[in-house]
Amino acid sequence: MMNELEFNQKVDQTLMAIEEAIEEVNENQDAEIDYDTVAGILTLEFKDGSRIIINRQSANSQLWVATKSGGYHFNYQEMRWIDNKNGQSLGELLSLNICQQAQMPLTFNLSSL
Repeated sequence: MMNELEFNQKVDQTLMAIEEAIEEVNENQDAEIDYDTVAGILTLEFKDGSRIIINRQSANSQLWVATKSGGYHFNYQEMRWIDNKNGQSLGELLSLNICQQAQMPLTFNLSSL
């Protein structure tokens, strides 16, 4: 299990990777996804006003994600963030939900998450 410093570093790296992936699809695939990180909470906002919120939960050493389809809790294991209910990776879940909420097919480089 990670200590608090390692957890916070991993979350910061993950949020940065998501921001970079969003920036890339905005530039190369004409997506219009706004994003903002405030106090460790990354919010993605879509044209229809829907949002995806990615939030660290330090007490549980989890990354929480809220989408239109529901809420998810991710634990870091085997070098990836894995949902504690369905075993899906963070990258898979975000790719699917971002495409649905952006209402367009997009290709993401989130496989390492």
